[in-house]
Amino acid sequence: MKSKIQESDKALVVFEDKKIRRTWFNDEWWFSVVDIIGVLTQTDRARKYWSDLKTKLQDEGFEVSEKIGQLKLMAEDGKLRLTDCANTKNIFRIIQSIPSPRAEPFKEWLAQVGYDRVQEIENPELAQKRMKEIYKAKGYSDDWIEKRVRGIAIRDELTDEWGKREVKTQREYAILTAEISKATFGMTPSEYKKFKGLKRQNLRDHMNDLELIFSMLGERVSTEITRNKDAKVLMRTKMLLKKAAKLQAMQEKMQKKE
Repeated sequence: MKSKIQESDKALVVFEDKKIRRTWFNDEWWFSVVDIIGVLTQTDRARKYWSDLKTKLQDEGFEVSEKIGQLKLMAEDGKLRLTDCANTKNIFRIIQSIPSPRAEPFKEWLAQVGYDRVQEIENPELAQKRMKEIYKAKGYSDDWIEKRVRGIAIRDELTDEWGKREVKTQREYAILTAEISKATFGMTPSEYKKFKGLKRQNLRDHMNDLELIFSMLGERVSTEITRNKDAKVLMRTKMLLKKAAKLQAMQEKMQKKE
């Protein structure tokens, strides 16, 4: 049986139509244990199964407290919550204690996911190519995809500059991102998602071409401000962002008329 692999985004992978959450931690992927148990056992009580399995693993000499980490993953309610996670090596060990005919294809799938990530680290262009293929499969146009990929590169450049200036926590990144969004669109990202009727979906994946351009503009000039801390640059940036906001408002009015 050949495993079906699909990568929907960085924080989520899909095994045979079943979603499995993951996060990049200590230079490797860590996967949600309850998600994997749900896939392998097809039970509706994956948390109860995991609770019982932990006792069994401890009896077998598996040091659960040392091998399992609680990391924040997106829950069904859209909030980040601490979740039992394990890296690939320890997931393989857990699978050995789960009697399931789905175990072997899952092991193949897990190994492939890890291999793909190693390739992407060694060759960033491969990661970009895979990203484009995913968006293409979802029906996005080539022009939109190019803007989306370029926007990701600009965002990475900005966060790199923030990191050099001791911006470390997710909260600090969120505050700065909210300020850029307010200057560009008049709304924070969470407000913008609500405006668009989005919940767990990625906001930028639901932006049109013009919105992506404005996002890139806002983050590009913010990068320059961060680097230069130049008052003249700041003034020019505010003017550009105000013009961008006006253009966005005009576009929305035209769309409503249509």
